[in-house]
Amino acid sequence: MKKDEFLSVVIPVFNESSVLDELINRCMAACGQTGLPFEIIFVDDGSSDGSDARISEAALKNEGKIVACLLNRNYGQHSAVMAGFETSKGDMVITLDADLQNPPEEIPKLVSKMQEGYDVIGTVRMNRQDTLFRKAASFLVNKAAQKATGVKMKDYGCMLRGYRRHIVDAMLQCHERSTFIPILANSFARKTVEIEVGHNERVAGESKYSLWKLINLQFNLLTSMTTFPLRILSVIGTCISMAGMFFGVFLLVMRLIHDSKWAAEGVFTLFALLFIFVGAQFIAMGLLGEYIGRIYHDVRARPRYFVQEVIRGPK
Repeated sequence: MKKDEFLSVVIPVFNESSVLDELINRCMAACGQTGLPFEIIFVDDGSSDGSDARISEAALKNEGKIVACLLNRNYGQHSAVMAGFETSKGDMVITLDADLQNPPEEIPKLVSKMQEGYDVIGTVRMNRQDTLFRKAASFLVNKAAQKATGVKMKDYGCMLRGYRRHIVDAMLQCHERSTFIPILANSFARKTVEIEVGHNERVAGESKYSLWKLINLQFNLLTSMTTFPLRILSVIGTCISMAGMFFGVFLLVMRLIHDSKWAAEGVFTLFALLFIFVGAQFIAMGLLGEYIGRIYHDVRARPRYFVQEVIRGPK
């Protein structure tokens, strides 16, 4: 264990005043168990229930241990985490939800795993205490994320995750407005791993994600991490066009065998032509989508590469 390493814990907060006292106490105890110097950064994401005042008070009482980062309005969870990353100074950075569904007592486990040399530590929630809809939505997002990144992590939706400093610095160089941090981190990581963690029922308050917000979140995550929905248009169009051509050949053969009455006096032929032209339209939309996707990637302006370290030998 490297005793000179520094630990930062980033916690986005939005209207969680009812659990903040317990959260602070448990986080302080968990970080103390690591044996490392640490800071706990609470990022208030425009709360209206007095959470910002509680965080500010805790920062004044625990100078150096607790940092209050107050945003002027609500920007969303992932933007709040990015603000916490920019504020942090740790060699290891752990993110955690404020609702206590992910126990802070798991923090030493993530620290221990990062000290084994991993860049990103993912977590899998065991005995997950969520609704069936939340579980189904997470399953779809996880499958899409695995396809987009090629990293076979099981649970991208869990906020309890660990990142090495060079991964955080790389993410801070990306300036896109819509981002999904676990996937963005994996795009820069060399060594990733997942560990099992506990999952509890919400201690107090209610989830900030309504059904509509969850649906919007799924669309935002899908479009922010891949252009696959654009590319699939070309695949669909090609399949429709090929089906139309095969149908046309089939009609021609059957017309020669059974004369024109079999093909309903040419009506079926019109269907075959329709399939071909509809497929061509889909192919055109897919090609247009490819160019839009390239513009999309360029506008995000992610760095082409990130140099983790430069080692120079003796002259």
